[in-house]
Formats: sequence, structure tokens, C-alpha cells
Amino acid sequence: MKNPNGYGSIHKLSGKRRKPYMVSKTTGWQTDPTTGKAKQIRETIGYYETRALAMQALANYNENPYDLDTNKITFAEIFSKLCSEKFDSISQSNINGYNAAFAVCKPIYDMRFLEIKKIHMQNIVDNCGKNYPTLRKIKVMFRQMYKYAIENDICDKDYSEFVDIIKHKEKGKEKKHKKFSANEIHLLWNSVNRNEYIQIILMLIYSGVRISELLDLKKDSVHLKDNYFDVIESKTDAGIRKVPIANKTKCFFEYWFCKNDCHYLLSTTNGEPLSYSNYRDVYWDPLVLELGIEHLPHDTRHTTISLLAAAEVNQTIIKRIVGHSGAMSLTEKVYTHFEIQQLIDAINKI
Repeated sequence: MKNPNGYGSIHKLSGKRRKPYMVSKTTGWQTDPTTGKAKQIRETIGYYETRALAMQALANYNENPYDLDTNKITFAEIFSKLCSEKFDSISQSNINGYNAAFAVCKPIYDMRFLEIKKIHMQNIVDNCGKNYPTLRKIKVMFRQMYKYAIENDICDKDYSEFVDIIKHKEKGKEKKHKKFSANEIHLLWNSVNRNEYIQIILMLIYSGVRISELLDLKKDSVHLKDNYFDVIESKTDAGIRKVPIANKTKCFFEYWFCKNDCHYLLSTTNGEPLSYSNYRDVYWDPLVLELGIEHLPHDTRHTTISLLAAAEVNQTIIKRIVGHSGAMSLTEKVYTHFEIQQLIDAINKI
């Protein structure tokens, strides 16, 4: 049966095609200046596997017409539009996180957004090889893209809510700590001027402190003139110690010390103390994702120990720097100036 005038049409294309039924709609008329005849301007709504699906798509369009150019918009174009709307109101670290999450989605960059389903996004999550915290960032990006698309009538259903990342959570817990490679440390130094929070990764690598010890460090425990700081809270008794500040990272300690009025050495972009979860979610995870490296904060501590051992630093000195048990005698822990200088000399060997 012929469709009413202006309703749209369905054509079966020749050849062997997965989606042979093309749905189109007349969106205007153009007059040929030579012949004076009017010619239809037709826009394609989509391609479908069966005539029934094509008829349904045409009916849906006529019931709720949408911008056909919007219908063609790709995944990459949605991301670009989201960036232009959202990036003015979020921190640079969050921007880095979005960009890094987008980088793993290359297989679907050029897909029409309307054609993307749960399976396409699930394949990205399952095959990108990222850890669970990074997968959370990717899913957040998917959800924000769908939010933008729905608000702008590009689609009416959010498939990202069905993407499963929970199954990868235990895999992340099984992951063993590993040290940063020489190339990765070189990458950090080359990138440090791009983001002040990369400084923190290097401060960890060149001190051997636990991430909690550095986040809990107050400025009144930092002795810049004497090149060390006091860890007064730690998960172990051996962790209460004096930690040398390496020459390579002293400028970073000075930068954070003078950055703002926060009582803690490290702080958020708003000058507030950094909690572990805040640091992981907002700073560490987006940064390592952006840099293309796979590491947990505790990996910096393993790296310090490895670098000190490679520099042939005495094992007792290494234990004193990183706060391992057995570094001190059972008597009261009293550091002489000579002992502190030993620690400083040792850390400067790496």
C-alpha cells in the first residue's frame, strides 16, 4: 500500500546487504534554475534489516520528528559537544579523566550514536584492559554522553546503565603491586609541567612513603631547610619516622608548602585537605589513565625500595626510609643529625 504524500518512503536496495531497507523522507524542494522544475530534497532516516523494522522507524519518525542531521551524529561528535558544554565548569583533572576514557573508545568513534547499544560499550569495557577504578570513569563518561543526548533529543534511551563493570572489580583486587619502569618514570618527569598533581606521584616515588602518610602530612611537620619531614601517623609503629626529601623533588615540596593556606601539605584545587578516595577518584586515576600507565598508589613505594636497592643502599637505611619493621632498635627512636644526613644522601642516589 502506498504511503500518504509527505509520509516518507521505503526502498529495498540491490545487492546482498545486512540492512537493505532504506527509509527516507522529503524535507524540502529545490527548483532547477535551468528547467524551472522542482526537485525533492530527501534525507535518509536509516537502514534496516526488514521492511517491518523500516516501517516502524518511519512511523516513529512521523510520530515524533527529529533533526535528521542529529540522527547521523557519531559517538565522537557527541563527546565533542559534551566537552564544549561541560568542560568550562569542571576541573582540569576531571577533563583529563574524560579525555583518557574517550581514548579507549576508538572502535566506536565513527558509529552513529543512535546505533550504539549496550553490547558495543560492554565490549569497550571488557577489552580495554583497564582496572576497575578506570572502568568506573569510562562508565561515567558513557552516562554523561547519554544524558547530553537525551536532553538534546538525539536519543530517548540510556543504554549505558546496563553496562556491567562490577564483574571486573575482583580482578582489580587480585592485581599485584608492581614498580614503575624507567620509561614510566621518564614519562612522569616529561609530563610534570602539564599537571601539578603529577608532582605528587614523583614525591611518592622519591620518598617511599605510603600514600596515606603523604596525604596526612601537615606543613608544620615539613622541614624544608633541613630536607626532611616527620611522619607522625602511620599504620605501623615502624612507620613513625623522619623521611628525607630528595633534591629532585624538593621544589615540589616547596611548591605545595606555599600553594595556599591549607594546614596540610597537599590539597585539592579548592585548597581543601585531600582524602584518599578524593585523591584516587579525581586525581590519581584520571592521570594514570591519561598517561596510559597501569599503577596503584602503593606501587610508588615498591618503586622506591627497588630504586634504593639498585643504587646499593644499605638494607637498614632502606628500611628506615620506608618505615619497615626491623629498622629501629627497641629503644626510643632518636635521630642524630648524622643519621638524618645518611637518609638524605641515600635518597639522593636514586
